[in-house]
Amino acid sequence: MEFPPGAQPTGTCPICADERQYIPGGTQRWVRTEELAAAGHQLTITSLEPGLHAIASPEIGIGQSSLLVESTAGNLLFDVPGLITEQIIDWLKSRGKLAAIVASHPHMYGVQHQYSQALGDVPIFVAEKDAQWVQYSSAAIRTWSGPFEVLPGIRLMQLGGHFPGSTVALWEAGADGSGVLLAGDAIFPVADGNVTFLRSYPNRIPLSAAVVRRLAKGLERLKFDRLYNNFAACVQADAHRIVQFSAERYARWVSGDFDDLT
Repeated sequence: MEFPPGAQPTGTCPICADERQYIPGGTQRWVRTEELAAAGHQLTITSLEPGLHAIASPEIGIGQSSLLVESTAGNLLFDVPGLITEQIIDWLKSRGKLAAIVASHPHMYGVQHQYSQALGDVPIFVAEKDAQWVQYSSAAIRTWSGPFEVLPGIRLMQLGGHFPGSTVALWEAGADGSGVLLAGDAIFPVADGNVTFLRSYPNRIPLSAAVVRRLAKGLERLKFDRLYNNFAACVQADAHRIVQFSAERYARWVSGDFDDLT
């Protein structure tokens, strides 16, 4: 979670103290990004498919993967690493103009302002329902609510669930034109090839049947064949059907339809 430059913040980071997360060992620790880079921490880059790359920070924060979507109108950085280095800035510049920064939810804000500033004050789009979680605000932030195209062919939608403003991005050109959904933590691939939905992943706090069915309903009319989460885990094909099936399976279990099996 990014705080403004200056003196060490006082108190506890509210997003770490929230029930969806936890503070390892119970002790809050503050660090500057320059210290992380000086200690040798690196970012890794993986090409996932044409026009889509994962930027991972496995030892920083919760080890998320940011996703860079390339388009002729500019690039989108979706979910932001908790680390910034000169090498990653040079690489991002080499891929074309960064036109927008978006986090799927507050756990993924990363060091979004540092990326914005390093790449020409790139707009940072923050879901209006989650704006209170931003700890470092500036003129770069643009709050939004209704679905819209952040770039031509890349549409943002707030699904809710994990956070009220949990956001997905539909990249229409992805998967050879079949559509890719960048789902953050709203929808999470699991071992059997399906997906799941939770309020808290580390603490295993569930969502209700009504909420999960609402998420699935919100995605019904979208066209996508592939899905990536915020760790670059992927549903390679048939993702739309799998999301609908998984939502109904989840909803029926939490509703007690299968209590006779337990």
